Amino acid sequence: MRPLYTVEQEPNSDSGAEIGQLILNKEHINRLEADKELGKYHPDYWGWQGLLKSGAIEYLDAEEEETVMICMTPEDLDKFRYRKMGFIVEDNSGQGNNRIKTRPNPTTHMYTHCEIHPSMLLGICASIIPFPDHNQSPRNTYQSAMGKQAMGFFLTNYS
Repeated sequence: MRPLYTVEQEPNSDSGAEIGQLILNKEHINRLEADKELGKYHPDYWGWQGLLKSGAIEYLDAEEEETVMICMTPEDLDKFRYRKMGFIVEDNSGQGNNRIKTRPNPTTHMYTHCEIHPSMLLGICASIIPFPDHNQSPRNTYQSAMGKQAMGFFLTNYS
């Protein structure tokens, strides 16, 4: 299971977000900022559980991932919304220091979720691969799988 930002799908919802926007908004960010001063064990602490309860973040398993449309970054989601409204969005992919991205698919109808960060696509084990953009994709997947198999954990029922 992996966490993803949720994108608003209903026109009149309690989240206050428009259709196609992230449910995560400035209220959530301000609350997380206030949590820094409260401390983790304060009764008003909101944190990660608050984001989950408000619906801003949702966990998806492998079967659910097959039926959702996931956008890679919130910036890509905003560009998609502007294109859908009829605005011309300039393409900055030719600049040297930008991350290499795929071209947006013009046939995409809508996005349901958004990655928290593109490095989380293959999970935490893949995020520790040094310079993954210099390797072939199957090599990164292979190293990620080998890393998951090598992880150990303590058993509480050992006798």
